[in-house]
Amino acid sequence: MTRIFLDHAATTFVLPEAREAMARGFEQWANPSSPHAEGRKARALLEDARSTIAEVLGWRHDVIFTSGASEAVEMVAARARVAGRAHSATEHAIVPHAMGPASRVIPVDSGGLIDEQALDAILAEGPALVAIQQVNNETGVLQPLDRLAPKVREAGSLLLADCAQSAGKVLLPDADFIALSAHKLGGPPGVGALMAKDLGTIEPVGGQERGYRRGTQDAPSALAFAAALAAKPYDMERLAALRTRLDEGVKQAGGAVMVRFGDSVVLVTACAAASVARVTA
Repeated sequence: MTRIFLDHAATTFVLPEAREAMARGFEQWANPSSPHAEGRKARALLEDARSTIAEVLGWRHDVIFTSGASEAVEMVAARARVAGRAHSATEHAIVPHAMGPASRVIPVDSGGLIDEQALDAILAEGPALVAIQQVNNETGVLQPLDRLAPKVREAGSLLLADCAQSAGKVLLPDADFIALSAHKLGGPPGVGALMAKDLGTIEPVGGQERGYRRGTQDAPSALAFAAALAAKPYDMERLAALRTRLDEGVKQAGGAVMVRFGDSVVLVTACAAASVARVTA
């Protein structure tokens, strides 16, 4: 039987383009913060990677390299310059941990979508950092951030969008902060980014990355991250066809597929998981 790997949402293989870019980065081994010639060469590569990521994702603001989306979330949760904290009930586990016990939980409906009345009530309490994933890492639910972001902004709050699952696949939302991980899209593990619309909305800590992250910068991993994005590994038309094929196999195996087109939400019931291995390539 042909083995089918269905856990790419957790992590996926490193693309050849990313491997090659990382190897080039290792040739420039110096500290990007050093003023000598070797350091300046490494810094040039790092900044090229930063520019590539912003360009590919259509981001016109700052990109801060991190060890992954989890660190990006923690940075914002700890240092955003608003008093309140709120997060959706279906966020990745790092979010409630980082936001703390005082963070208000925004409920979701039976389809996993944000309860907008509850969100409005929380926003009415005063400025807050509001964390809402663009795409859920377990269910695939796509939140309507194009509609939610203006609500958050008009209330004087800041929106943090975990886009680890969506970057390179769908357009990024108009959020104040976006968290990314390279290993979700063909880059290496251990590198990601915090994309910030206005760095003045978070407290700096000094050190590297424009003063927002301490420690020697990892130029080889940043290059690999940028190369993976630039390779545009996700052919969404092909993936849609594969998804249709998977859905048909799930149904044939006795499972069920639930689709709500109005909100672009697609869920596969958990009862089909045990049977999905019967779907051959």
